[in-house]
Amino acid sequence: MKIAQRARRIEPFYVMEVAKAASALAREVADSASPMIFLNIGEPDFTAPPLVQQAASRAIAQGSTQYTQATGLPALRECISQWYATRFGAQVAPGRIIITAGASGALQLACLALIEAGDEILMPDPSYPCNRHFVSAAEGASVLIPTTADERFQLTREKVQAAWNPKTRGVLLASPSNPTGTSIAPEELQRIHEFVRSQGGITLIDEIYLGLSYEEHFGHTALALPGELGQSVISINSFSKYFNMTGWRLGWLVVPEALVPVIERIAQNLFICASTVAQHAALACFEPASLLEYERRRAEFKARRDYFIPKLNRLGLNVPVMPDGAFYAYADCTQAAARLGVSGSWDFAFELMRRAHLAVTPGRDFGQAAPEQFVRFSTASSMDHLREAVARLEAVLG
Repeated sequence: MKIAQRARRIEPFYVMEVAKAASALAREVADSASPMIFLNIGEPDFTAPPLVQQAASRAIAQGSTQYTQATGLPALRECISQWYATRFGAQVAPGRIIITAGASGALQLACLALIEAGDEILMPDPSYPCNRHFVSAAEGASVLIPTTADERFQLTREKVQAAWNPKTRGVLLASPSNPTGTSIAPEELQRIHEFVRSQGGITLIDEIYLGLSYEEHFGHTALALPGELGQSVISINSFSKYFNMTGWRLGWLVVPEALVPVIERIAQNLFICASTVAQHAALACFEPASLLEYERRRAEFKARRDYFIPKLNRLGLNVPVMPDGAFYAYADCTQAAARLGVSGSWDFAFELMRRAHLAVTPGRDFGQAAPEQFVRFSTASSMDHLREAVARLEAVLG
């Protein structure tokens, strides 16, 4: 059977390949004294709070399960708009918010609406691999620009300007970022977006970890940029991370008003709408009791970061930039790999899996800039699991 070229361009999602190997080993060691600890997947160990679960059950019991508008429940769009205002001081009209089937659905819609065949999108290296593949699926090309720890693994205006060429359509950023947990300083984001707009380009920004920001200087949405800058940026967000609704597959997209009917038309044809039950459940995310619980959980994620990363540094797994958000540690494994007698992050990850029954993600997924130098740890697991992981690392690394 002939396979389409766009499908051939999609590389494997290596984090899931590693996860399959870890799951297979986990079955073998399930009854041992050291069952597998998974620090490889970016999924909160928390699930939806009680009010959200109850809202989903209520929607099913009441028969509120039929199609919604392609743009989503008006009440949910209103709730998100109010959340931006109270949490971030950003005025975002509900009409600019489109409810989607996860952040993945949001990125797919944005890319299909804005990218022509052959267009180039600039992205930082390292970055989340699936973002590249959304561009590829829209017949565009991702251009990865190497970044450094001194740049917080984020793009700068100077690097964007240097890479810009007649094929460039825009930039796709992430703040906070997967895999590094670092954000773009608001002033640098403004400089980047000003340049992109001057070239007639687009700025897409993945803000799915925005709710899990820990440092005041960085915890700002791009939608709060002054004037037309905030109105023209395209923001992708999700109920998966801060709101702990990963499997519910619900997200949203904020776009300029002129783009709403275009996105709506594509969404009508590709998705009809996001899950109606998930939308009704998500309304309860914005109840005061739910928001208090989410803030308690955010504090717990910060406590995990503050515990785990100094331990990694002490063990020679240096994290060159302290994450200001999300729940990741992007660690240089060069020294640690040498102590285990292996070379590179891929072999190091499998050696940890074998010796310590600890699953982590090698850097191969995240780009071409030093992928064998770094591994990503997820701190989305419980503090007990993180303490046990540290003990096992100490045992195998000395």
